[in-house]
Amino acid sequence: MMHSKNGGRAVGGVAVALTLILALAACGNGGDDATADESDQFGFKASGLPIVEKPLTLTIAGEKASLAPDYNEMSLVQAWQDDTNITIDWQMLAPEVYSEKRNLLLASNDLPDAFLNSKFTDAELVRYGTNGTLIPLEDLIAEYAPNLTAIFDANPALKAAVTASDGHVYALPNAEELGLAAVPFFWSINKSWLDALGLPIPTTVEEYHDALVAFKTQDPNGNGKADEVPLSFINNWWCADIGDLFAALGGIADNADHRIVRDGEVIYSAADDRYRDAIKTLHEWYEEGLIDAESFTQDDKAYLAKGKTDAPVLGSYVWWETEEVVGTDRADDYVLLPVLEGVAGRLVGHSNLTDYGRSAFAITSANKYPSATMRWVDALYEPQMSAQVSYGPIGETLVENSDGVLEQAPLPDGVNAGELRQEVALGAGAPHVITRDGFKTVVLPEPRALKRAEDLEENYLPYVEPQFYPSVFFDVDELERIGRIEPDIKALVEQKRAEWIVSGGVEDEWSAYVEQLENMGLEDLMEVYQDGYDRYQKIAD
Repeated sequence: MMHSKNGGRAVGGVAVALTLILALAACGNGGDDATADESDQFGFKASGLPIVEKPLTLTIAGEKASLAPDYNEMSLVQAWQDDTNITIDWQMLAPEVYSEKRNLLLASNDLPDAFLNSKFTDAELVRYGTNGTLIPLEDLIAEYAPNLTAIFDANPALKAAVTASDGHVYALPNAEELGLAAVPFFWSINKSWLDALGLPIPTTVEEYHDALVAFKTQDPNGNGKADEVPLSFINNWWCADIGDLFAALGGIADNADHRIVRDGEVIYSAADDRYRDAIKTLHEWYEEGLIDAESFTQDDKAYLAKGKTDAPVLGSYVWWETEEVVGTDRADDYVLLPVLEGVAGRLVGHSNLTDYGRSAFAITSANKYPSATMRWVDALYEPQMSAQVSYGPIGETLVENSDGVLEQAPLPDGVNAGELRQEVALGAGAPHVITRDGFKTVVLPEPRALKRAEDLEENYLPYVEPQFYPSVFFDVDELERIGRIEPDIKALVEQKRAEWIVSGGVEDEWSAYVEQLENMGLEDLMEVYQDGYDRYQKIAD
């Protein structure tokens, strides 16, 4: 059990959180005949603790981290059992075996009561929801989930993200609203080289070009060799691509999906004339020797080694953590590049990556106690409890600071924070929500994540595209259309993107290329995405 220095449970710990928050369920209309399940046979209580008067066991299957122990060994889980009178028969498996085991369970008549960190795809959620394997949860949420209801009321976008096209919710969310993936392209430049050459930090795309030319021609590392790499990246890599250079050079940012939103319209960036204009200029830069030729073939391992050569050779790169690329010894030589003034002013693209997951917890048709199960899982959505689900227990991995906000406890010598979290917490894929405000008032992010969030706030978010493509829940037919059309289109786009930057020809081939995209079904693909976007907005608004 977790104890505070005054002899009781840690402040804000499991018992306190459950007692205070589960009592809120009284706000619902739960009564003796509020449910049609068998929870009442175990003395089910619509509010307060324990959840059931008689001990109840639920079977929960799912994926756990490779280093995670049997969940029953976790102090957090032991406290939940004591407080709720619900014991969990955990069938949690490591990633390498979980998928196969889950499929066997779904094909059998031996379903667990629920799946936690289920890893269901959208198509699987719809399939197993519509065929009755997973039960709809929206009525149970309204009746027995005050924490989750409050979250949905405050954040309709999260509710929209877990609502299928038929209006049902088949699984509950996990979310950590740090927004770190909104702008994955962090641009860095070697300031020590700029200083050596008497150059300022570039603020316009023209100044950036001139700095790259100087890196190429003026031997800034001073070794007498023409070994400098002015600009390196990983083409079409989610956090190492040059999508924002497309914005500066052409006026339209690119992202890994080649899909953006402006004024409510879904646009395929790779079929836009402004994309063509950016590629034309990038080819000119390539011809000047400013772009690393390996940018189109290297993987992340080779890329991250490029900044750690014996003699420094890397002038500018895209990645969101300096030390990972150039190492701690050279980190101070590099600074984040300001958002460059380009043909459309200062513009940063918005990725379509999301803070939301929608398969954290699903209840199966085999569950005879859905009301009790919903009350149990709703407790994990209480703010401090959500922090513990992700980071570990108060008093072990979390401590309360002088402002009453949780923060990471000092790590024991030789202990890795990521590995420790796997051993004591259910993890980021489990049912929990930490809102943007919660990361200020409930729990502070890990130091590395906090620094990244501060860099985003200061450098990029003021110039980011105001709209982006959200986490739309497509139906089976829409998913089939996307799966049939998009892979071939994306393969062509990425092939031509690299080819045109390296070899040129974009202007001569552009019309035929756009026509080929249309013949491959681009209009149909954009119709699916537009319909999904419009449907999502109706729920989110």
